[in-house]
Amino acid sequence: MVTPVRENSWHLLNVELEPSAREAVEYALMEAGALGTETHEPFGGLLRVTGYFQTVPNREEVRTELIEALRIYNLPPSSVREMTVEQLANRDWLEEWKNNWQPTVIGRFIIAPPWSRLKQPTNEIVIRIEPGMAFGTGTHETTRLCLAAIEKHFAGGSFLDVGTGTGILAITAAKLFPDARIEAYDTDEEAIEIARVNAQSNEVADRIDFRPGSVDETTPSADLVCANLTADVITPMLRTMLGLTCGKLILSGILETQEEEVLDQLRALAVSEVEVTRDGVWICCVV
Repeated sequence: MVTPVRENSWHLLNVELEPSAREAVEYALMEAGALGTETHEPFGGLLRVTGYFQTVPNREEVRTELIEALRIYNLPPSSVREMTVEQLANRDWLEEWKNNWQPTVIGRFIIAPPWSRLKQPTNEIVIRIEPGMAFGTGTHETTRLCLAAIEKHFAGGSFLDVGTGTGILAITAAKLFPDARIEAYDTDEEAIEIARVNAQSNEVADRIDFRPGSVDETTPSADLVCANLTADVITPMLRTMLGLTCGKLILSGILETQEEEVLDQLRALAVSEVEVTRDGVWICCVV
């Protein structure tokens, strides 16, 4: 994910990491004050995530955020290998970034930023997402897994998005079935505002009820419940989300190393049939 700013002067913090730590590092850099991040193609088995800062980043603050993010994602410190800082010469990074952004195609869905020009699609559904400070622009493996699962399993009725981020999953459901009842929750109020803006860009704002906070036993149940979070957030909420599910429950944001942990939790709740799909080091469970 990249969030451009209008200033032309940048300080870059480059982090070399194992692919499984990508989302954790992106999160840590944003928490440390980065205005956006960019992930580069793997080289020698490692990824590079670059954080864009307006001032020289505080290395100790970044290290602290990285350690905490790796703990949250249940990853070892060795997942992050090297960290370097550099300064860029002045250039029009905003326009260059926009010109280089490519739409993402997932099944029937084309995920694109508002400014990109696309040929008129035939059977595809275009979802416009403003790349910003909330996660979920369609490029991450967990988002792709959820979109594929929604296309396969959502047949209309009602949809509940737990941890909506940019709102991409709720927007997708609204575009698939305009008459569906859709609710989307996020504990980050800034993410809710971003999701509302994205819903307006997709002309579905009146079809989605965005709510700050989390779900509980009083939340209306839904035919399909989707939670693209992290394993440590999902497992304590499993009983609640299963109780809110009238049809199917989609769970993602889970690393393949955490698969058995999540499946064990589901078995303890008397769930025996789970469909597991994979993309890179990430999995998606459909109950």
